[in-house]
Amino acid sequence: MMDLAEVLLRGDSPLTRGERELIAAYVSEQNDCEYCAASHGACAAVLMPEGTPLVDQVRKDPSLAPIDDRLRALLAIAGAVAQGGWAVKEEQITAARAAGAEDRDIHDTVLVAAAFCMYNRYVDGLATLTPHDPAAYALVADRLVTQGYAIPSQAPAGGAAAISAAKAAAAAASAAAAAAAAGEAEENTPRRGFFARLLGSK
Repeated sequence: MMDLAEVLLRGDSPLTRGERELIAAYVSEQNDCEYCAASHGACAAVLMPEGTPLVDQVRKDPSLAPIDDRLRALLAIAGAVAQGGWAVKEEQITAARAAGAEDRDIHDTVLVAAAFCMYNRYVDGLATLTPHDPAAYALVADRLVTQGYAIPSQAPAGGAAAISAAKAAAAAASAAAAAAAAGEAEENTPRRGFFARLLGSK
């Protein structure tokens, strides 16, 4: 599944990496998956010049966000996919083409959106806590943007220094997540997600 995310979000596509991360974040927001919306939103904020303010606007309502008509039309298609494949209407496709989207733009938008509907359900079906602290997601985004989604099969290049740096980054992410989880321990209905399970929380 991580390899699939690597291909979808960092592989060949006419959509920029930032646009694909933004689509992933928006669809996840529509599916009420906090972990995916926050983590991919953080990635999009790193990759797009407008940063977090734009991502937050898109997650709330793309129709009011300062984005071009092409991206707005593609996000409308992505939002329809979140409702169900049947919800994608011919007029949405026509509007996207009129705004400058090519068939591959539309195809990749639907593919990313559909895949994240699956990811959202997978993540929220694991019955684990999701941190609400943006700092935890900033750490995740830094790793994903610079290193990608594929899980390394061997130690990072650069010897002991690189290994120590990788361990330090992992420890920092764990600490941030633990702090977030601790701060939320008194909530009556904690949100569920993938993050805490990866870090060993119950």
